[in-house]
Amino acid sequence: MNRASNSRFTFSSVFTLPLLFATLSLFAEVSAAVKVESAMPASVRTVLESTRPLEVPRDGSLPLYVLPISNALHGQTDTLTKEALSQLAARGIGYTVAWSPNDRDNTLDEGLRIAKIARDAGLPVAVDATACLDGFFNGDPSTLHIDAQGQPFADLSFDPGRKMGCPFALADRVPVIRERMEFFLRGYSRARATIDFIFADWEIDGPIEWNDAWANSKKCQRCRARIKDLDDFRVFQRRLRAIRSDLQRRVFAQPVRSRFPKALVGNYGVYLHDGHRYWYDYYERLPEGAPFLADQRARYREWAHEFSPCRYTMAMPVVYTWYSIYHCYDFENTDYRWFYNLLLVGSNSGQATKRATPIVTFVHRNTTAPPPNADPGVQPFGPEQYQELLWHLLLRGHDGFFLWCLAEELGEETRLVHEVYAASLAYRKFLDRGQPVSFEVPKQPGPIVSGLRLGNRVLLRRTDIEAHPGPVQLRIGRHQLEIPVPEKRCRVIQLD
Repeated sequence: MNRASNSRFTFSSVFTLPLLFATLSLFAEVSAAVKVESAMPASVRTVLESTRPLEVPRDGSLPLYVLPISNALHGQTDTLTKEALSQLAARGIGYTVAWSPNDRDNTLDEGLRIAKIARDAGLPVAVDATACLDGFFNGDPSTLHIDAQGQPFADLSFDPGRKMGCPFALADRVPVIRERMEFFLRGYSRARATIDFIFADWEIDGPIEWNDAWANSKKCQRCRARIKDLDDFRVFQRRLRAIRSDLQRRVFAQPVRSRFPKALVGNYGVYLHDGHRYWYDYYERLPEGAPFLADQRARYREWAHEFSPCRYTMAMPVVYTWYSIYHCYDFENTDYRWFYNLLLVGSNSGQATKRATPIVTFVHRNTTAPPPNADPGVQPFGPEQYQELLWHLLLRGHDGFFLWCLAEELGEETRLVHEVYAASLAYRKFLDRGQPVSFEVPKQPGPIVSGLRLGNRVLLRRTDIEAHPGPVQLRIGRHQLEIPVPEKRCRVIQLD
């Protein structure tokens, strides 16, 4: 029997004309949405697929920034851009555009386009100004050291492809670098666009005291004439950091703040601290004879106070799993090798920074910058303990996260940070106004307690790197609290 020919269930009996049009319209909308999704840049699509819309609205809190998607929407249609930023906004994820001094008009137009769409989507207008700042040491002989014979020479110990030079030879570079910034700032001002968040990843450029810099300055006629007691590393460091801070203030922080006084302005790795740095970037090494504080095999460097001289308005510490950290400590619990160092960095920054200054922290879980001949025995930081670390950063005064990672790590890295970020919004009042109650970093892998006090209530979290039965004690003012065994969640405790 032909079921189709004998069935009374016909197309016309189900679909009236208006319903047909509505259904076709719905199909068209779904089809268009699928096309937009498939056309999105791979990095944006990965971030969206790895996260979910927020259950608790952001309501003015800092978004989560994900550096690998910066500028990813350049060249995309307005329709696709609006959809992407709308979906990112629903997840509380910010988006930055990159200014390029080598493509001024094009990147200014893109910045202004994104500024309008981001504002409509409820996102801050955010900018990556790194390319504008890079190039104080541009390889020109006038920027190099001068040897005893009057010949220029470069310091190649930071990057063989970059000719680092004399810290006292950069005066002519200041107006060049500043004009790059002013071009874009003028453009935003003329268009009546705002800037809410602007950062730079300005690292291997300008005066730096590490590697062979001290030794090369000792060989430089100009450095020896300008720095008395050059043989004292502390004197050398203070002088170089003062110059470095002045450069950042004059070409970056000051021009931005003069036009956009409410903007958050900061640079990678510049933050308030206790006088030491507990990590080494991939291009840094301690010069022979420089002072340090020993902790097992770790060498914590003395660091100049540069945040305030730079005139930045947000601190940007770096909590990365640098490869060298793993071999600095003897803890059998390998997660604690990472947790211990990164909590030192986070606690140092949180304790030194007043709550009025936002701390936006660069984070990364996968082992960072391993060498080509990396030790296969290095165990990466476990995802669960990494998320615990992120909670403790928030409960020690950090305000937001800025994720950096490699392209192949993007999905997992984003998911791990976003899960903590999204869950933390339920405690927004504590995170916005609470005062940290503990900055202790246990010398052995014992219980870790962090919290924020708001009035007579405390938001607390306890993490046990290794099993530890029973409660632990925590004194908050006149109150002695017993913190019970952790349950992988935060607790709000009422003080008497």
